[in-house]
Amino acid sequence: MCNLETEGTKYGCGHYKVTRKLRKIDCGGPYCIHSVHHPRNCLDCHCERYYGPDAKEIITFTTTEYCPSCQYWFKGGAQQRR
Repeated sequence: MCNLETEGTKYGCGHYKVTRKLRKIDCGGPYCIHSVHHPRNCLDCHCERYYGPDAKEIITFTTTEYCPSCQYWFKGGAQQRR
């Protein structure tokens, strides 16, 4: 499973939001669609389609605010929909 090195924002709720992908770390596996070793002619494959956890997260901005998803749930948006 390939991984990424990213830059992003750290929110007060604890979530990290990627703002820029810096580099991909190739796992070298033939069953990972992100790897350079995955065959190009792999038809209807059931290979790994997701990246693993970020290998390195560089926090470029920190805020005490909640991320957009948490703002909705914890600042009243979810209660208003009822």
